[in-house]
Amino acid sequence: MTNKEFAEILEKRTTQFAIQIINLSASLPHTTESLVVKNQLTKSGTSIGANYREANRSRSKKDFKNKIKICLGEASETEYWLEIIEEINWINKNKMDFIRKEIKEFMAIFTSIANKL
Repeated sequence: MTNKEFAEILEKRTTQFAIQIINLSASLPHTTESLVVKNQLTKSGTSIGANYREANRSRSKKDFKNKIKICLGEASETEYWLEIIEEINWINKNKMDFIRKEIKEFMAIFTSIANKL
C-alpha cells in the first residue's frame, strides 16, 4: 500500500469516527453536566479527522508533523472523555467497544507517524 492510499483510507476512517462521535454525543443524557462532556467530546473527536486532512495538505514536512501531533493530542483528549463517559455509565460499555478500539488505533498510528518523521 502506498502512502497516498494509506492516507485516503485513514481520512475515511477518521471521518467515520467523527460521525460515530457525533452520534454518541447525541445519545448522552441531557443534563447540565453532560453538556460539558458532549461539547468537549464532539470537538476533540471530530477534530482528529479535520487535522489529519489538513496534515495531508500541509506545505512542509514540519507542518505535516505539527498537524500529526495535533491529531495525537486530540485523540488523547477524546480517549479521556470516552473514559469519563464509561466510568459514569452514561453509555453501555459494549456500545463503546468499537469507538474505544478505534481511538487506541488512531493514537498508535499517529504516534508511529510522528516518530518516523
